[in-house]
Amino acid sequence: MKKMMPFVIVALVLATTAWAGTTSISGAGATFPYPVYATWAHAYAAQTGVQLNYQSIGSGGGIAQIKAGTVDFGASDAPLTKDKLDASGLVQWPQIMGGVVPVVNIPGIAANQLRLTPTVLARIFLGKVTRWNDPEIAAVNPGLKLPKRSITVVHRADGSGTTWIFTNYLDKVSPEWHHAVGTAKAVAWPAGIGGKGNEGVSAYVQRIRGAIGYVEFAYALQNRMTTVQLQNRSGNWVTATIGSFQAAAANADWAHAPGFYLVLTDQPGQKSWPITGASFILVHTAQRDPAKARAVLEFFNWAFANGDAMAEKLDYVPIPDSVVRLIHQMWAQKIKAGGHAVWTK
Repeated sequence: MKKMMPFVIVALVLATTAWAGTTSISGAGATFPYPVYATWAHAYAAQTGVQLNYQSIGSGGGIAQIKAGTVDFGASDAPLTKDKLDASGLVQWPQIMGGVVPVVNIPGIAANQLRLTPTVLARIFLGKVTRWNDPEIAAVNPGLKLPKRSITVVHRADGSGTTWIFTNYLDKVSPEWHHAVGTAKAVAWPAGIGGKGNEGVSAYVQRIRGAIGYVEFAYALQNRMTTVQLQNRSGNWVTATIGSFQAAAANADWAHAPGFYLVLTDQPGQKSWPITGASFILVHTAQRDPAKARAVLEFFNWAFANGDAMAEKLDYVPIPDSVVRLIHQMWAQKIKAGGHAVWTK
């Protein structure tokens, strides 16, 4: 499997129907969905001709840029509440769902051999468990030969929706984490070193023996990284797969989520992966350029209609058709230019 591109501002040349002379659209934000957005882009490019420049800079940067109006859409894994959306004149919708996974570099330990409870995972990232043969880790890994090697925590250095999902999970399962750190796109990490983007975290974990980090699952797959098993809310040991992401997303009630604000971490279910999340697209409700706004919606509509198989191949969970219909309704009702609906299909 090919390695991911290094962390750079990436220009994705997309194909789209040239809408009323529009030749380019722009977006910025989350690195979490970048693998699937890039795959959709290449497939879409075979069909038409509008160029999309997407900056894979992290959710915090994407939110800042769409608020400033410097891009046509923002992308974030940390959803905004309806109050915050309204205050900034924005709407959001979920475009794809997937999982965040802890990844390790421990000589002699293969993928999914190591088991971690929610408490132990939190204590590692708090800097309280500092060696791989610590009794807290050994207790849930009987028979596994654990080295005495020191643990190096690797976290995101930028404002990140992946961090928001990861810390939201730790905040739910660990009172110790809740009181010491909390949930945010950027937190005051008690331990470790920072890498920029999922790409930067992946690179550090691969380079440093004894490292542990967290990345979006497609990055772990494409870089052949060593994932771990986690104990979920039901007390079962689960591995990260599209099936365990789908199990976590199964009870998502998008129809009753104001502004599509919904958090999928620590969901119930025997097979649920506990660090599951959605990635969102944000646009302004009042659009200055109807052709460009329509071009943005045309691309994401194409992805909903044609991108599911590509998403699943990368172990993302597509948005259900029933939710896509809700999204189309929101587009028609909320996104306007000169007082007229941009989306009229």
